[in-house]
Amino acid sequence: VRPVFPDADWERITRPESIGYSSARLEALRGWLKTQVTKGLLVSVGGRVLFEYGDAKYVSKVASVRKSVLCMLFGKYVGANGELLQKKVKDLGLDDVKEFLPKEEHATLEMLLLSRSGVYLPEGQPGPDPSHDPPARGSQMPGAFFYYNGWDFNAAGTTFEKLSGKSIYEALRTDLAEPIGMQDYDLKRQEKHSNMPYSVHPEYKMYLSTRDMARLGLLMLRGGGWNGKRVLDERWVQWTTRLVTHATEIFPVSLRFAETTGPSRWGYGMMWWVWDQPRLPGGLTIGDFDGAYQAWGTGGQFITVLPARDMVIAHKVEIEGDTAADMPLLEQATIVQMVIAAHCNGPCK
Repeated sequence: VRPVFPDADWERITRPESIGYSSARLEALRGWLKTQVTKGLLVSVGGRVLFEYGDAKYVSKVASVRKSVLCMLFGKYVGANGELLQKKVKDLGLDDVKEFLPKEEHATLEMLLLSRSGVYLPEGQPGPDPSHDPPARGSQMPGAFFYYNGWDFNAAGTTFEKLSGKSIYEALRTDLAEPIGMQDYDLKRQEKHSNMPYSVHPEYKMYLSTRDMARLGLLMLRGGGWNGKRVLDERWVQWTTRLVTHATEIFPVSLRFAETTGPSRWGYGMMWWVWDQPRLPGGLTIGDFDGAYQAWGTGGQFITVLPARDMVIAHKVEIEGDTAADMPLLEQATIVQMVIAAHCNGPCK
């Protein structure tokens, strides 16, 4: 069966029961969402919309989802296991306001993308919360230790523009938005935030709609192919969504999410969060999250890809301005669980 892709707009599933989902359970999700701060939610199954809530065309800041999108862009210019991944920060011209320590000069582009550079230079103005402080400079060998490091991600943005000869936002337009028909991408809405005088590497903010986030998720789910076109190298998709850092290495040391949500099974790959799937004897895995990965941003921005369900869940909350809100992680997880629970696992009644 030829895979389905959205054209000018998404095709919609008018009767969820026809593909094994319960309309009543999805409506229960809709009712619960009315008590939440969700701005937009789109769930696709098989490339068609199963469920929508809110304003899927509303454009706003996607926070750290930007990192996963940048990783997608890197594939065209780097490629999985490419020699460029092994270039060191000094060779890439990433010198910052403060000079690299000799140990830090061994960090590579690949380590930046894995958030394992060991370079703990300031990413910007220090925050008031001391728990956000990185490890001491020089305390970790590059590649040896995971720390969700803003400097790594911003320096990766600088690297991309040096290697590609394009701005991140122009590359996003030509390499992703146009080939997959993103409906709401506006080059003029994108903006960088200077981190001077603390760092020369700016934050590359991104502003996207929920339905365009869902298209990016579907492109990943389809291994980089889109309606007969090759947009991303399939090997790059597989390489970046493989599990590198186990959940036990992340929580609660770096992000301290466990303080409010309990233990998590999300590990980390290459700028994508990757489900740390328990393994059965013989290496077998089971469950709705088998092979899952997601882009994840502050306040409730996420693109969750569930290959076992042929599903993409894109969600956003407005995190700027007078209507700024913040969805707790437990509520974010509840959305995904309620979507999965809408599957009937048998005849729908």
